[in-house]
Amino acid sequence: MNLEQQVEAILFWKGEPVSIKELSKLLGKKDEEIDGAILNLQAHLLNRGIILMRTGSKETKDEEVMLGTSPAASELIEKITKDELKKDLGKAALETLAIILYKGPVKRSEIDYIRGVNSTFILRNLLIRGLIEKKPAPNDSRASLYSASFDLLSHLGVSEIKNLPNFDLVQEELRNFEASKDAEEKALNTEPSEDLGPVEPDETINEEA
Repeated sequence: MNLEQQVEAILFWKGEPVSIKELSKLLGKKDEEIDGAILNLQAHLLNRGIILMRTGSKETKDEEVMLGTSPAASELIEKITKDELKKDLGKAALETLAIILYKGPVKRSEIDYIRGVNSTFILRNLLIRGLIEKKPAPNDSRASLYSASFDLLSHLGVSEIKNLPNFDLVQEELRNFEASKDAEEKALNTEPSEDLGPVEPDETINEEA
């Protein structure tokens, strides 16, 4: 993959604004190289359903980029959004909401860690519904924090987060769950690999195993 394709893949996967500096760090390239790749990507996306959006400026070094839908598709997206809002929340959305309610404000990376899958599109859906709020993390300009909205609390009939059912118990279970996952990953990373000995020339190795 060339640099332009790598940038496109990262922006699609992230689903949120990414700074030039973060892209440079992720791809091991200079800011100027990333900027060139972004310009190429922007040109290739002309007259497409996806556009590349930019905010900030090079002078203040706070420039961010993000993939979005073309303004020409606004009516279509609005219709799809309305149809989506009429649907009931699925299991994955309820799972994500529970994590945000009992652990929030929480980063997306923490939500992904607990769920074991990428939560970008579910978070976007919950934001559209007005059930959660997204704010910049105070100690990390590259990350955002997700928390329950007042509309969600009102819908649940609670005035404060701590009034949720079994609040302290669920928080403790979440902490224990994360601690067990950390210990498990640490054990896997420190476990010595087995020495299988030399491989004979005619022996086949299954790389998918």
